[in-house]
Amino acid sequence: MKRTIRALFTLGACFLAPAAVSFVSAAHAQNVDWQSVDETLGRKPAVSDDVHRYGFPRTDLSVMLDGVAIKPTLALGGWVAFKPAHGGTMVMGDLVLLENEINPVMAKMVASGLEITAVHNHLLRANPATFYMHVAGHGDAVKLASAIHDALAESATPLTVATAASPPSVVELDTAKLDQIIGVNGQANGGVYQFNIKRRDPITQEGLPLTPVGPMGVAIGINFQPTGGGKAAITGDFVLTGEEVNPVILALRAHGIEVTALHSHMLNEQPRLFFMHFWANDDAVKLAEGLRAALDKTASTKS
Repeated sequence: MKRTIRALFTLGACFLAPAAVSFVSAAHAQNVDWQSVDETLGRKPAVSDDVHRYGFPRTDLSVMLDGVAIKPTLALGGWVAFKPAHGGTMVMGDLVLLENEINPVMAKMVASGLEITAVHNHLLRANPATFYMHVAGHGDAVKLASAIHDALAESATPLTVATAASPPSVVELDTAKLDQIIGVNGQANGGVYQFNIKRRDPITQEGLPLTPVGPMGVAIGINFQPTGGGKAAITGDFVLTGEEVNPVILALRAHGIEVTALHSHMLNEQPRLFFMHFWANDDAVKLAEGLRAALDKTASTKS
């Protein structure tokens, strides 16, 4: 039955022109009780177009990797994104979990009808080891939010947000130079300088455009965390088609950047995508040049 519903949803979406899809999405967005979703998840979202993205950073964890204390915005930023879709709301997310949290969280997710689309590592040698669970669902937004909240309660993920605002962390890097090399403007967030680079090809799932691509997790993400003396720890993920995978591996390794994971995040997106995670701690400008060489092997935008 579930597959039949999904097939009908896909068929209906495929017959809609892009403008019609936007109109349907906007109409559904007006019907979503976003205040109840906020209250259920215990936080306010970042809103981009019709997407409401809720962050679940693992601020409770102290993770070390190669002598670097990992900031939540570098590699521990769990999230879920809600997007109005034909017949309801779709949700996608990436949750950061410890090893002993994976099965309890998964059991709650499955019992609530949510789908698990991937479980994997992003980093190597991290202590404690962290894992990343990708989830998806479609239906009533408040019910989806409740299911996600109850599942995360099986972990130590903070479910309340501290009210005291912390002062913005200074990113002690030549960010203008990094912008120039990467080809897009980055943004400071929690002591980390972050880039989101769009692919030129449209990405869809079940006939629905996954836009905006950054909030929906299908933009190339690159993060720089200063480690002193002009150096930075870098991580993130390249969003790649199959033919781009090995050229990007070669480009990264040629510039001293370690490839730490290669996997899928979704089950039925178009085109089929692979996500490549990486790590290095070296001169920030040198690493940016290596990342730019890898980006040149992809169908990504460059200003």
